[in-house]
Amino acid sequence: MNATATPATAMPLLSVAPAAPDQVDWADKNYLVVDDFVGVRQLLRESLRSLGAKNIDQASSGGEAMGLLARVRYDVVLCDYNLGDGKNGQQVLEEARVRNLVNPSTVWLMVSAEKSVESVMGAAEHQPDAYLIKPITEGVLLTRLNRVWHKKQVFRMIDQACAEKDYLRAAKLCDAQIEVSKLHELDLLRMKAKLMERSGQPTRAREVYERVLEQREYQWARAGLAKIRMANGEFEQARQSFQGVIAENRYYIDAYDQLALAYQHMGKLEESCAILERAAKLSPNSVPRQRNLGNIALKLGNVPVAEKAFRKCIEIGEYSIMKTPDAYLGLARVCGQRNDTKEALRLLLVAQREFAHEQPDMQLRAKITEGLVYHESGDYRRARKAGEDLEAMLKATAERPDVPACLELATLLFAVGVKEAPVELLCYVIRNNHDNPLLLEDVEKIFDKARMKEEGLALIHASKKEASSLMNQGVLLWKTGKLGEAVEWMRNARKAVPNNQRILFNAAQILVSTLQQQGYDEGLSNEAHEILHHVDRLLPGQQRFAQLMEQLGQLQPAAASADDAADGEAKRP
Repeated sequence: MNATATPATAMPLLSVAPAAPDQVDWADKNYLVVDDFVGVRQLLRESLRSLGAKNIDQASSGGEAMGLLARVRYDVVLCDYNLGDGKNGQQVLEEARVRNLVNPSTVWLMVSAEKSVESVMGAAEHQPDAYLIKPITEGVLLTRLNRVWHKKQVFRMIDQACAEKDYLRAAKLCDAQIEVSKLHELDLLRMKAKLMERSGQPTRAREVYERVLEQREYQWARAGLAKIRMANGEFEQARQSFQGVIAENRYYIDAYDQLALAYQHMGKLEESCAILERAAKLSPNSVPRQRNLGNIALKLGNVPVAEKAFRKCIEIGEYSIMKTPDAYLGLARVCGQRNDTKEALRLLLVAQREFAHEQPDMQLRAKITEGLVYHESGDYRRARKAGEDLEAMLKATAERPDVPACLELATLLFAVGVKEAPVELLCYVIRNNHDNPLLLEDVEKIFDKARMKEEGLALIHASKKEASSLMNQGVLLWKTGKLGEAVEWMRNARKAVPNNQRILFNAAQILVSTLQQQGYDEGLSNEAHEILHHVDRLLPGQQRFAQLMEQLGQLQPAAASADDAADGEAKRP
């Protein structure tokens, strides 16, 4: 192995300003060339050697590339888009990012002979640093490497702070870099706005976007403002903005996804489905997009669109880290509605075989889908048997599945004549999501379908009130200065409703306030971290998560931070 891991080292901010092109020393960098043709690998290797490169590793497949990326930290990766059987270049980049196998400063050049919109769009969605079309001359390679490398150095410390989820520090670094790197001011402002959103400061993010738009009508800034409006519940205004962005640039794929989400928040599933169909035609190789399209189409009863989306999702997800059982379960539902029970059961077996080791509730989810398949295909005896099995599984554990599984399970149990268990499930869902109006509408529809409209409305009201009371009492104790009682109250509230995000965030906020007023306590700090990471697993990327994590970081004793830093230095290779 030529290359060796190179840990990132701290450096003064000004040292990351772009250097002159002839100052880049390409000899001391670690390179990975990924291509399934040995001749192309050799050509790229020789081109790199002509630049002075010495440490060059090669991979002939996506799987081999992942193995090398897991062992070595590369400075530059040249990866072909089409890699034969197995993972393609897009999936290699996707997985490397998800698994944190590349440094923030790593230069990733996607290489391909493909010029089709589908291929370019698919690669662009995962944002490689550049997309090079074969054949590649040494001059083109050097020009792109220089350009990307200098830009990477500008963002190096910012990206590192982002990787550590220290978004406010990263935003300050953006301001500092703008002063020394006017050439990249626009990119730095774009990054800063996103950081402000992540750190729970949408007002400051809005100011950045508006500052950019005063200079020029950039669609990314317009889309950024629309996302803030959507986060504030201004769904109609967000919808109009996203539609305007698409009208100006029909290839702005993220705007399609966001527009579809805005329609979902507005309860307009048919419009959301239509937008996702348009996006999937432009860029069909996104596993999450195909999965979302399939789920919405299935909910609408649009079997042909659901089937097409789920089959595509399974096809492109075979070697993707984004692969989940949802497409298999959704396609099984489609087969059930087409009375193809045999194919549905085969898909359920595949899902259990593929995902049982990584998803503990896989057996439960498969059994729910099996029952729904039997019921939708008219086999009510087997549907009833599945319902009985599920009742037994629920009684055997206090754990409850996620919200979509709870709703499907309640639907099935009502359909096969069970009442008590689905009522308990739906009340559990309401208590844990008491401020989600769209979800409450779905619950109301399930009660209505079970001919329990009035009783269901009463149960929804009572469950909402129970969750609100739990939260409000804890907040009241906190605001009246009874911090110890507030902490204990919220602990009990979390036991009663373990997945209510509002209660979890308020519990963490009360712990932070206690630490701020009474001094640092390691136990309370660890408890707050545990709560926040639980929320982040439930719904990643929420603004309040970043805000509270920042406050907790500021409360960390200086001595402990210094000790941690010393330990980190001692462990460096």
